Amino acid sequence: MTDRLYYHDSFLYNFDAEVREISHDPRPAIILDRTAFYPTSGGQIFDTGLIHLASDNVAPTNVGRDAFVRPASEASPLETESLKVVEVADTEDGRVIHYLEAPPKAIKPGSKIHGQIDPTRRRDHMQQHSGQHVLSAAFILRFNLPTVSFHMADDYCSIDLDTPNLTRSQVEQAERLANEIILENHPVEIRFVTRDQAATLGLRKVPAADRDQLRIIDIRDVDVSACGGTHVNQTGQIGCILLRKFERVRQGWRVEFVAGQRAVATARHDFTTLTESAALFSAHIYDVPQQARKSLDEIRTLRKQHEQSLEELAAAQAATLLAETPEHNGRRLVVRTFPDRDMNSLKLLAQKLTRLVPNAIALLASQSPQPSLVFAQSPGQPFDMGALLKQTMQELGGRGGGSKDFAQGGAPKAEALSAALDEAAQSIAV
Repeated sequence: MTDRLYYHDSFLYNFDAEVREISHDPRPAIILDRTAFYPTSGGQIFDTGLIHLASDNVAPTNVGRDAFVRPASEASPLETESLKVVEVADTEDGRVIHYLEAPPKAIKPGSKIHGQIDPTRRRDHMQQHSGQHVLSAAFILRFNLPTVSFHMADDYCSIDLDTPNLTRSQVEQAERLANEIILENHPVEIRFVTRDQAATLGLRKVPAADRDQLRIIDIRDVDVSACGGTHVNQTGQIGCILLRKFERVRQGWRVEFVAGQRAVATARHDFTTLTESAALFSAHIYDVPQQARKSLDEIRTLRKQHEQSLEELAAAQAATLLAETPEHNGRRLVVRTFPDRDMNSLKLLAQKLTRLVPNAIALLASQSPQPSLVFAQSPGQPFDMGALLKQTMQELGGRGGGSKDFAQGGAPKAEALSAALDEAAQSIAV
């Protein structure tokens, strides 16, 4: 078992330990006798930082709240290797494994090391996790909505609430209460109790793990929970909580939030985005939603007008092509290669050609933006457009398919399209 120093002091950024084991499979990793690095567990993600090799005769360093990186002038000359810890995880037997960016060279089992936690990342995680406890308590205190799970990512956090319904008003009220609790600066205490003692404390959620001793996070007069994560000493250190969105999920409702400096950074990013959007509309940031809705309505209107214009243009072009195409054996065979028509335009023209008259056959192609072919015939005509297109595609090295009356496909090159259409036309010119 690894002695977990963070259990007793979440602000412990520096510590000394001894290497117990080194692994290289599947990636470089190290196991220590004691650690302040937090492994991913309980919804909270892992710490990162550095591990330095130190000589046996170096006096133990202060395990307090030193800076993350010591200046070179203060580094011990006996330190010969520094390793970057990129991930930390639990093992099945209760040890903590530290995954490294590169394999250790000088560090061996039995080596004395000095560990340094990235304090910015640790403080962020403390703010998020303590913020979650406060937010979950707020939903309980205000609406009796229990939290069933917690997830912390690098850019957001979320809780899942056990409720069939959740309104915007409830979300805003819970956010307001949570920030009031933060402002009141309640003490956050850590203590260890037996399961029997925990049963008398009114825990928000009793853990399912079969442990004789539980670690309790007590936010005085607000929340009591069993938790192994890192937390602030007072709620004021959380800073603030900002709820981002809420949505229905299978087990209830999910609420996404950010806390502390992460909330400040998120709010700054939101404000910058709104400011830039407002500038595009020459409007105030509060008018952006109205301006966006107005623009969307205009786009929808223009799209309808564009589609109607395309329909009218295709009908006019189809009428012109049919007028220019004489009947042969009771049919009108329209064969055209266009320099620049997309597939939708080709399909629309083919549909108009085969619907305006009952005896039309259309063999159409476009050279760009993508070499394309559309074969179509009026209903009741005797040919198989799908089979004809498939045969043409085999010669062109392309792919496509369709039904008896309508087929489409794409070719890798445009150079042979006209010749392919002429060959297809000859096969049905009877």
